[in-house]
Amino acid sequence: MGDTNVQVVAGGNGKGNQLDQLNCPTDVLIDKETNSLIICDRVNRRVVRWSRRSGTTQGEILINNNKCSRLAMDDQRYLYISDIEKHEVKRYQIGDKNGTIVAGGNGKGAGLNQLDYPTNIFVDQQQTVYVSDYNNHRVMKWNKGAKEGIVVAGGQGQGNALTQFSHPKGLFVDTLGTIYVADWGNDRVMRWPKGAKQGTVIVGGNGSGEGANQFNRLQGLSFDRHGNLYVVDNANHRVQRFSIE
Repeated sequence: MGDTNVQVVAGGNGKGNQLDQLNCPTDVLIDKETNSLIICDRVNRRVVRWSRRSGTTQGEILINNNKCSRLAMDDQRYLYISDIEKHEVKRYQIGDKNGTIVAGGNGKGAGLNQLDYPTNIFVDQQQTVYVSDYNNHRVMKWNKGAKEGIVVAGGQGQGNALTQFSHPKGLFVDTLGTIYVADWGNDRVMRWPKGAKQGTVIVGGNGSGEGANQFNRLQGLSFDRHGNLYVVDNANHRVQRFSIE
């Protein structure tokens, strides 16, 4: 905090597919075990790892041929990747190239065993996978080993009612099972308590704009340990912080 020295830690050598380049990276997470960054390098259809040690000039390819959208890692260091082309989420052990399907994988569709353009994912301590099912306007929950998912938010078609989403993206689930969703097309963040049939708007929902409580195509969201909410406000080219009750 307060540091004005910005440092490039991955890429920075122009757009490309060399090992020292990235092309439209969409997500990143920190693997503390290996002190490295794991990056979803979407247009290059790969997931790469960059060491955080000084002097690192290129990354290494962990997984190839994957139109990855977002990443997650569980407490056992399994890596989860949502694939917007195959409409599935796969779990990988680091070093494993094949992975196991943990959500979707039955083609594009709206069935309970299907996804349509899965974007953001969240994995809890029980290895339950939550998925923002973008084109189905719903959030799905896939228990470990399940053959189909459960609709836990949305799923009532596209719209702006409190029971609906318009292309959900950013996703966070707290320890009580409360789901927080960046509702991309409605420019709002919604909170869905566990088992609720509808959500509440906690920020935004005031139309698209540049105001302090407005968004324009919001993307990701996250919380810090003090309960502050951070929202990626894509078309406004900013990240906003909110204090949530």
